[in-house]
Amino acid sequence: MTSPLSIRFAKSVPGEKGALVLLVSEGGELPPAAGKVNESGRVGKAMKVADFTGKTGQTVDLIAPDGDWDRVVIVGIGDIADAGEDHWMKIGGKIFAACKGSETVTVETEIAGKDEIPADGLAAIAGGAKLRAYSFDTYKTKKKDNGKKGVKMTFVAPASTALRNAWKDMDGVTDGVYFARDLVNEPANILGPVEFAKKASELEKLGCEVEILDEKKLKSLKMGALLGVAQGSVRPARVAVIQWNGGKAKDSPVAFVGKGVVFDTGGISIKPAAGMEDMKGDMGGAAAVCGVMHALAARKAKVNAVGVIGLVENMPDGNAQRPGDIVTSMSGQTIEVLNTDAEGRLVLADCLWYTEDRFKPKFMINLATLTGAIIVALGNHHAGLFSNDDDLSEGLTKAGLATWERVWRMPLDKEYDKLIDSKNADMKNIGGRWAGSITAGQFLQRFVRDVPWAHLDVAGTAMGSPKNEYSQSWASGFGVRLLNRLVADSYEK
Repeated sequence: MTSPLSIRFAKSVPGEKGALVLLVSEGGELPPAAGKVNESGRVGKAMKVADFTGKTGQTVDLIAPDGDWDRVVIVGIGDIADAGEDHWMKIGGKIFAACKGSETVTVETEIAGKDEIPADGLAAIAGGAKLRAYSFDTYKTKKKDNGKKGVKMTFVAPASTALRNAWKDMDGVTDGVYFARDLVNEPANILGPVEFAKKASELEKLGCEVEILDEKKLKSLKMGALLGVAQGSVRPARVAVIQWNGGKAKDSPVAFVGKGVVFDTGGISIKPAAGMEDMKGDMGGAAAVCGVMHALAARKAKVNAVGVIGLVENMPDGNAQRPGDIVTSMSGQTIEVLNTDAEGRLVLADCLWYTEDRFKPKFMINLATLTGAIIVALGNHHAGLFSNDDDLSEGLTKAGLATWERVWRMPLDKEYDKLIDSKNADMKNIGGRWAGSITAGQFLQRFVRDVPWAHLDVAGTAMGSPKNEYSQSWASGFGVRLLNRLVADSYEK
């Protein structure tokens, strides 16, 4: 969807009146821009009555102040000495929420004292406001905004190349988050594998090359694990291959692989009915891959990147695979399917093998809403990280702390690997009750050869995660900002 919030930066206050936002750091001192609106001292008095001290997220809303403004909103930005992206994005989200009801918002970015907000901080504030403005209302026939055209937000700040570049990048990244959120929020009757593949093809507008592999091609590639999951659905499987070539022709790409189960009933090992509606989000990994490819292309990242997403629906019809079936993966390894609800790893097995075999990437990172066990272990605030490479793990951890899309590394070990050995095939797709997220990671590792690899289990963070100042959506878009930051910090030239 298109953002209902339009954002611009200007050197001076625009002609439109509406809401004026003043930013106040810890200590509560009004910035010079308070000027006329505080001539009578009303703003200062309102701050005092509200016990406003400038702590992060504090707000004061003064209706019909002195001067021409309809309202003045004071927003506390706290101690900004060590403020990072997450801090500024939360400020942006707070600004948008505090100005609810105003169609025109002007944000004065000058603050009192010697401190100033850096260019990337200003861009992050705007990005946070944009993400807070997201709302999935495609299917509401009566919109909450009663036909309003949206919100215009102007940030008053000195013009600079640094600010223009920072906002260009942030705007592209937040567009990628929007794309991912929309995909996850779409109902499964609208977004099947074929429709999802068409959505991925929209990235061609940004300069990506997109190739869609249909069932005939998947059979010729011998993707038996992925096709086994899809065989119970009347909707055919697809694999979308998305390439962004922003680096040198000779450079190996970085690779992202996503689980795209557009709806997961569990198959013959059917899930309980309660909460099954949330399984429309079981393609959160594939959505994040589409989102990060969007972000890289939109900001013209100087890197070669490939995204591969396996798109299937897991249904329990008369043709569905059964517990006990044995399938042969693209790698040639055989898998005994003891539980048809452990299907995401089957999809990823073939996609990982295909990606490494075809593209020989610098690294592979797969994302998947893979196990409920990871939510038991980590809750909804961290994604589980499993990896065969310490440097890649460290880069993801740092990127997670910078964006606050945090990851926590979990173990992989031969003792766990033994739990997925099968008497009847090379492996089985479940390892028993204990360490469920780890044995899933061990399973995936069997389809990775010589490349640095990481598996992100985003079951607790891609959907239904706690809301914050810039994410009020059931679908968070988790992973887009994380992976974009990893690429920007470590892999662009």
